[in-house]
Amino acid sequence: MAEHGWLRRATRTGAVLAMVLSAALAAVEPGEAATRVTLRTDDGLTLAATWYEPSSRPAPAVILVHMLHRSRGEWEALAQRLAAEGIGALALDLRGHGESTGGVGAGSDPTQPDYSTMVLDVKAARRFLAQRADVTQTRVGIAGSSIGANLAALEASSDGTVASLALLSPSLDYRGLRIEAALRKVAERPVLLVASDDDPYALRSAKELQKGGGGLRELLVLKQAGHGASMLTRDPDLVRTLVDWFRRTLL
Repeated sequence: MAEHGWLRRATRTGAVLAMVLSAALAAVEPGEAATRVTLRTDDGLTLAATWYEPSSRPAPAVILVHMLHRSRGEWEALAQRLAAEGIGALALDLRGHGESTGGVGAGSDPTQPDYSTMVLDVKAARRFLAQRADVTQTRVGIAGSSIGANLAALEASSDGTVASLALLSPSLDYRGLRIEAALRKVAERPVLLVASDDDPYALRSAKELQKGGGGLRELLVLKQAGHGASMLTRDPDLVRTLVDWFRRTLL
């Protein structure tokens, strides 16, 4: 009898462990496949990107724009979660980054790069989504980190089909990319501003940019979470918060 009791307990324990493992895998499983795609910019560059298929279609979609000197890989955890919850995600490598060609040219001051051309990269990503019949075109958002946040705001200001923004560590002026005027043009669209209390300029910028949003701009201040996409790993709740934001503003 003792042996049979031990076997029953072992069987129950194994079943519980299997259920826990299955739930953990389901929590991170993307809705469908992640596919490498190629984007073409208006000035002739070839960009690498990854398209994360949503779990149902047609679906909203979010463009993910990375930090300077990083790549689209910084968004993988968020992209998978978005896709698993019914929102497609397109993460791109900006020009001169990751697997993309080209680079940033010089501005009027030869010693300073002209980052404004990177807006063309985000436009190319939006054009890719516009060509997909499985994307709901009135439900497209953009998330950007650091320079990516500024690029997201600039693209949204010239494209009324961008319905929602999430800006991680935005700057009033990122090396010439000023976004105060851009956000005034999107005053009637929801914007989430995220900054950490140990990132003074981004926090000051986010607080300033929150003004004038007519209640549609939300500010999230994290504790000791660093800058840009670093916050995604240093704050365990941020991925979930961003997924919830886009579910609320796009679904």
